Amino acid sequence: MTKWNTGLVNFPGLMLMSVTLMLSGCATPFFGGYGAHGQTREEFTRYVEGVFRLQNSMTSEIMEFLETEGTKNHVDLLKAEQYMQEACGPLNEYASRESEGLNIGFFLSRRVEKSAIDCEQAAQKVKLLLGH
Repeated sequence: MTKWNTGLVNFPGLMLMSVTLMLSGCATPFFGGYGAHGQTREEFTRYVEGVFRLQNSMTSEIMEFLETEGTKNHVDLLKAEQYMQEACGPLNEYASRESEGLNIGFFLSRRVEKSAIDCEQAAQKVKLLLGH
């Protein structure tokens, strides 16, 4: 008997099974739902898709705005846009990997789950600075 095997439960085997279930998407979150608000998987998916569309829309609007206005005297907007890109990084990576048919993985999914609200708030700040 190894120090990990108590005779009743094989801990390495149990951990491997838990990780496999989480990575395959068969396990539910540990604390009652997805995201900061404990949403169902479907609700959270819709929420994240909406955040992604908002962030993409703000990025497009900033590009158009800077083409006509230039970067002069728009320091706050440029800082907000940079913060938005950082906050939305996990979501953008997820979308890119999904569109390319690449593996998403548990850890990237968790980063998206943890960063979704910050991404949305950053995009809302950009929206305000653009005068919407």
